[in-house]
Amino acid sequence: MTMTPRLRKFALTAHITTSVGWLGAVAVFLAHAVVGLTSRDAQLVRAAYLATELTTWLVIVPLSLASLLTGLIQSLGTTWGLFRHYWVVIKLLLTVFATILLLIHTQPIGYVADIAAKTTMSGGDLVKVRIQLVVDAVAALLLLLIAATLSVYKPRGLTRYGWRKSHENLQSR
Repeated sequence: MTMTPRLRKFALTAHITTSVGWLGAVAVFLAHAVVGLTSRDAQLVRAAYLATELTTWLVIVPLSLASLLTGLIQSLGTTWGLFRHYWVVIKLLLTVFATILLLIHTQPIGYVADIAAKTTMSGGDLVKVRIQLVVDAVAALLLLLIAATLSVYKPRGLTRYGWRKSHENLQSR
């Protein structure tokens, strides 16, 4: 089913907005994680880690799910299709992978936030987990930038399914 032009533009706007919002929210998360890891001010460290948990659950998770949903709607309702072009398939896989990893990594985020809420953290507390939060955020940013780049450049290349569908459409004319 192909969407009307007005609906297609609305769906595209929703997808771009949620995807860029997700990217921006991860950048904010990274800033909080870096401050939490490097600051010597105990109150600032506490605030940073409490903010990471809030940002994760109230902004990043909803935007990741919305980006995935709007991307599916966009691909299924346009001529791009979900499995016709390699760049769409790769972007779908990256988005699903990023969303799953995000949901898995909410556990260490919650753990650090819980500790920060209950105690004053010193520079040596939970160093490995705190470094993990920074590394995970950098990896997420890179992954989301790759997905955005695929959306802009749309590298050529049909999948076998896309090639078959294109030939079926040509033969039915």
